[in-house]
Amino acid sequence: MDLKFNNSRKYISITVPSTTQTMSPHIKSIDDIMVLGINLSRFNKLTQFLICVAGVFIFYLIYGYLQELIFSVEGFKSYGWYLTLVQFGFYSIFGLIELQLIKDKRRRIPGKTYMIIAFLTVGTMGLSNTSLGYLNYPTQVIFKCCKLIPVMLGGIFIQGKRYNIVDVSAAVCMSLGLIWFTLADSTIAPNFNLTGVILISLALCADAVIGNVQEKAMKLHNASNSEMVLYSYSIGFVYILLGLTCTSGLRPAVTFCSKNPVRTYSYAFLFSLTGYFGISFVLALIKMFGALLAVTVTTGRKAMTIVLSFIFFAKPFSFQYVWSGLLVVLGIFLNVYSKNMDKIRLPLLQSQINKSVDERKSRTLAQTV
Repeated sequence: MDLKFNNSRKYISITVPSTTQTMSPHIKSIDDIMVLGINLSRFNKLTQFLICVAGVFIFYLIYGYLQELIFSVEGFKSYGWYLTLVQFGFYSIFGLIELQLIKDKRRRIPGKTYMIIAFLTVGTMGLSNTSLGYLNYPTQVIFKCCKLIPVMLGGIFIQGKRYNIVDVSAAVCMSLGLIWFTLADSTIAPNFNLTGVILISLALCADAVIGNVQEKAMKLHNASNSEMVLYSYSIGFVYILLGLTCTSGLRPAVTFCSKNPVRTYSYAFLFSLTGYFGISFVLALIKMFGALLAVTVTTGRKAMTIVLSFIFFAKPFSFQYVWSGLLVVLGIFLNVYSKNMDKIRLPLLQSQINKSVDERKSRTLAQTV
């Protein structure tokens, strides 16, 4: 449509493009979900979910194995912050490479928001890595799994979300199962340290907030996963570098790792690579399905990581681990059911409920009469 006003002095033309014309890259990318160069938007929701879940499980299971393997290197346990620095450096490089592969390279999320996200990311991953110097790996994972309830609280206070009774029941089941697991671990293989508990608890608090902040920022500004990874981890790299420099913790860590480059830097590279792939799928889950469902998936992955940890690294075992694990699985099932309540049909149960309601109404009417 063209509206023109033309005389000897002025010419005004207003053009409204038709729906068949090409949209701008920013508008066109609203429905595009890119993960490692793959456009997930062309798949249906179920396929998107399954791809993301498969990516999270595959890459993060390898990630967890390598993390425990690195900290099994004698003398490395006190250098958790340096491992986080190396990890953030690799993440920044990977994010920069991936950002060059997409057409729209603009930064959409404000720098102040990235500074907050970077701070929370440093708290989540740095404190988590450092806690492994004081706690055994299954205990650390158990604490991290308990972030489901803080994420729900964060969703309520940060985004104003409301959760139904099934979601709350899922969070309670998972948390009780994980607490039971922790009690079993403390009885059979006590390796607790108050410093480690404080560190992983602080990491848990940061982890509970970051998912909601990322979800809100990505939806508000329609940012890509690669952009989120690049800027949050590169800013976080600067935070950690300044912190290690100020506390004189950089030189001893560099000296130690230079003596064992294969078992430190090579492991750290693979550890970072699988973690980067995993975080890309997690961010896609957050953007498409929300922080709560993403946390549920990652919590299930952590439970599988614990099983593999017992298989590959010798540890005492108790059947209490099994019962607590089943309780966690129940929580995951309840959460998945809550997300699909409108799609699940239980005719027999529904008919019984309706019959019970009708009988109750009849009794009430009879008493009234």
